[in-house]
Amino acid sequence: MRGILVGALLGIAAAMAPVSGAVAETLNFSWPSNVGPLDPHGYAPSQMFAQGMVYESLVKYRPDGSVVPWLAASWTASEDGRTYVFKLRDDVTFANGERFDAAAVVANLETVMANRRSHDWLELIHQLRSVEALDDFTVELKLTDPYYPLLQELALVRPVRFLAPSQLAAPGDIKAPIGTGPWKLAETRLGEYDVFERNDRYWGEKPAYDRVVVKVIADSNTRAVALETGDIDLIYGDEGPITPDTFARLKAQGYQAGISPPLGTQAIALNTNKAPTSELAVRQAINHAINKDTLIAAIYRGTQTRADTLFAPTVPYADIGLKPYGYDAALAASLLDKAGWTLAPGAAFRARDGQTLRVDLAYIGTDAVMKSVAEVLQADLAKVGIEANLLGEEANSFYARQTDGNFGMIFGSTWGAPYDPHAFVSAMRVPAHADYQAQLGLPDKAEIDAEIGQALTSTDATRRQALYTDILTRLHEEAVYLPLTYSTAVLVARGNVGNLTFGATSFDYPFADLKPKD
Repeated sequence: MRGILVGALLGIAAAMAPVSGAVAETLNFSWPSNVGPLDPHGYAPSQMFAQGMVYESLVKYRPDGSVVPWLAASWTASEDGRTYVFKLRDDVTFANGERFDAAAVVANLETVMANRRSHDWLELIHQLRSVEALDDFTVELKLTDPYYPLLQELALVRPVRFLAPSQLAAPGDIKAPIGTGPWKLAETRLGEYDVFERNDRYWGEKPAYDRVVVKVIADSNTRAVALETGDIDLIYGDEGPITPDTFARLKAQGYQAGISPPLGTQAIALNTNKAPTSELAVRQAINHAINKDTLIAAIYRGTQTRADTLFAPTVPYADIGLKPYGYDAALAASLLDKAGWTLAPGAAFRARDGQTLRVDLAYIGTDAVMKSVAEVLQADLAKVGIEANLLGEEANSFYARQTDGNFGMIFGSTWGAPYDPHAFVSAMRVPAHADYQAQLGLPDKAEIDAEIGQALTSTDATRRQALYTDILTRLHEEAVYLPLTYSTAVLVARGNVGNLTFGATSFDYPFADLKPKD
């Protein structure tokens, strides 16, 4: 079977080879699916890393947390924080030769604003009142309220990046994915690959590679085989592109390998609106029952670090001294005993009033790492008398549970920079998100949502910190989340790939920075 898979992958590589002339410098990569239609204002099935290759933003987020000029050369803000004026670069064209100018910015942002419902997780879109071209290369944005994260959210991969105006169609649709970025989509074969070519009209430093071929490889083990056979050159990503065991093996074999700084938090959301996790004692017991250090050693092989709070202390406004729920199986058992969940002699799981203490734990069944983590959680919870019923499902069913709240516990993660904390907590107010559903049973849910809105529009940094402190403290004390690890991205590359680096965020893949080596 392995021989058949390798042969098929090599067959794709042969089919992609140039038939004549100089050999193009090609970077071969892989992804579990095709990259999708690449609407810059849309979501799934468009893949974020690919949207980031094709489209650019007015400003750019840097690893040090700063926001710097990009398609906008400069900007100014009014004293009341409700008006921003952006001076655009005058040397940028789209990949098809169209001029990038104020009219293009207005056309794109008005398209986004016309479809606000699709972007209800992002407060920036609610705050945008108008966008106007003051001249060919000057744009004015007016806001309903002052909004401190505006620049960070203008740097996001979606939905505020720019498509050639000639390619705009009805909201939710585009004609072709034409951006200003260093790459352009050249070819797609469903279930096989996507090909990106260098955008030779790019205004900035052009990529060293002529093209990036993204081969569809759904299975992480098959992806590792493809690297070993030379069918792909690079494995990169933060959502399990390979298992930690495979990462360790490839690194030991001499492949170039690296681990990024922490990007976000992997956490389990506990549903406060569904029994038995509707009980605070049960949620607290779950938090105390999990031995995270053992989980990290057994599953992640040191590629991630323990998370004790929803956001790492390095996240803005999150270093507030919250006391971790330390691993303490005896305390977990005591909490359950006091809540009336008792363990009868000879019983495997606790019960109360004839009901077994059983919690559904939902995960994506095809994700090998998630499945392994779920099994470790199941074993730890069993030690204190909680039965975890594992629900390994295909991705669409899993995400449907996040939307409708049909879960006891469910895997999730924060989004990392530049989303955390403001964009992530903003989305807590949206019913289509698991965080909203998980918090719905809290008696102070309305107060938390109101404080989130106040924090996002506060012009007083001290007041903003106080609001974030209260929001995060309430969620922590209510044990709404079981933080597991601070997630990282991994890369493994063959020796022919040089200038290896990590993107500034988990969604910016650094293909334009990589250079082929002889």
